[in-house]
Amino acid sequence: MSTLTRNLSGSREMMKTYCRRVEIPMLGEVAVPPPDKLTYYAGLGVLAALQVIEWPLALVITAGHLLADQHYSGLVKGVGEALESA
Repeated sequence: MSTLTRNLSGSREMMKTYCRRVEIPMLGEVAVPPPDKLTYYAGLGVLAALQVIEWPLALVITAGHLLADQHYSGLVKGVGEALESA
């Protein structure tokens, strides 16, 4: 299997993982993160609700993780590297 084929098949799997969508009545269609990320965000919410951490800190941490976890940029990077090596 060539590098291009291997990266493209891996890209398809990544797209399936991150393309779960839920229809919410007032908001429309919303993308849902994978279960491990949902667990992480729920944990931050519980810590903020129990006042273990302040809610602004929980929001900043969540925003930072959302910005750092730009999975589609990784997808594009993998395809670009595969095309360069082909």
